[in-house]
Amino acid sequence: MKKEVSDRELKKIVADFLEMGHVDNIFEMFKRDKSYYCWTGELLDDERFGVRLGITVLFEELKLHCEDDIHLAVDSLCNALKESPPHVRGDAVNILGIIGSEDALVCVRNALEDDSPQVREVAKDVLEECE
Repeated sequence: MKKEVSDRELKKIVADFLEMGHVDNIFEMFKRDKSYYCWTGELLDDERFGVRLGITVLFEELKLHCEDDIHLAVDSLCNALKESPPHVRGDAVNILGIIGSEDALVCVRNALEDDSPQVREVAKDVLEECE
């Protein structure tokens, strides 16, 4: 009998792989199944710095090779700006800047009003770089 892997288990596996530096494996997953993009905000909400750094590296690669698909993460990242700790919000703003679409930049502009001065600073830097 074949056991299905739950989304929760798979998200943990993705995070673990990112922490170990296996961004190439996760890149292939995102390339093959676009439904993973909606997990981006959730994956960023990991206490492990290596996971968050891995997501940034992942999106830099996706921007180069799958630019038509990366907008699929925007809603998830914009939601992370509302519901996450400041370090996650800052990372979300950074990735929205990598995506660089108009809807992503709307969320970055909104982050200029964030409660956290660090998030506001990241948003300011991202907008200066993008505009």
